[in-house]
Amino acid sequence: MNYLKLTFDKLEVGEISELVTHESCGAVSLFVGTTRDCFEGKTVVLLQYEAYEAMALKSMNHICEDMRSRWPDLKHIAVYHRLGTVPVKEASVVIAVSSPHREASLAAVHFAINELKKSVPVWKKEHYIEGQGSSEWKENKECTWSKNFKDNHIL
Repeated sequence: MNYLKLTFDKLEVGEISELVTHESCGAVSLFVGTTRDCFEGKTVVLLQYEAYEAMALKSMNHICEDMRSRWPDLKHIAVYHRLGTVPVKEASVVIAVSSPHREASLAAVHFAINELKKSVPVWKKEHYIEGQGSSEWKENKECTWSKNFKDNHIL
């Protein structure tokens, strides 16, 4: 089963891990992306996320389909992304995958976070401490859809 969610609520890693746990699986692999307190010399106080929700969920589902075709023994997949304000040290994205053996779940989690950053329409705005500028929208260096959009549209 695939569990996909965009939410303004705090992400509970234990609950998401429990969703993918299954008696036939010896491995649950997790990636938890958190807000760090600095970026390129600026002190970050929080991140703010926005998404094109329908397209983001569609893209997240496509990533799950790709994962299942590459690693057919995956049992459950959870991809949760937080929207709105995410303070320092809190999770903005959690990916959890269960499989009978660790190799598949570890590889799948690695694949999932890279694909999410490349293809899911979620935008991040960094907010800084006073005196370092107020905020700045950031683009993932892995993002492919944004470049294609910019190349094909007048901004």
